[in-house]
Amino acid sequence: MGRNKALVEVDGQPMAVRVARALDGAGCRPVVVIGGDLAALATLGLSGRADDYPGDGPLGAIITALRWSQGSVLVAACDLPWLDAIAVESVASHAQAESDGQVDAVVARTDRLEPLLAWWAPSALRPLEEAFEEGERAVHRTLDRLRVSTVPVASSSLRNVNAPGDLDAV
Repeated sequence: MGRNKALVEVDGQPMAVRVARALDGAGCRPVVVIGGDLAALATLGLSGRADDYPGDGPLGAIITALRWSQGSVLVAACDLPWLDAIAVESVASHAQAESDGQVDAVVARTDRLEPLLAWWAPSALRPLEEAFEEGERAVHRTLDRLRVSTVPVASSSLRNVNAPGDLDAV
């Protein structure tokens, strides 16, 4: 993007705020941002925690969130500006139904797995740490180490923004 994606505005709101509102609207509380410009995010009313692995991508942020929470976490990437509470609720309710300890993650699915909208159980932490220590940085490549359940969500809510042109394609 050439700038901090979390602060890029979509329809007049920074992407991080839009994602946080979708999480909050689905009942996920507290909403805590991992990494990024925490001072700038705080001016937007968002609380955050430093990423244990800044600059190493979302896998490190998921590990950081699991360590910080010491419980399960529902994670959504900041570059999903069209994320809605319905998609988040789908993942959260499926995770609640799977809370018997038989899965390590509940991952959103469109035509493919979307691990940057997922619920992560504490049991996922060690396998994710091991993958990270082995040099893996792609979240989707860690899923084969875990017991994963999937839940379908609307692809329109999981369109991510990786380049300025992605905002024009709406």
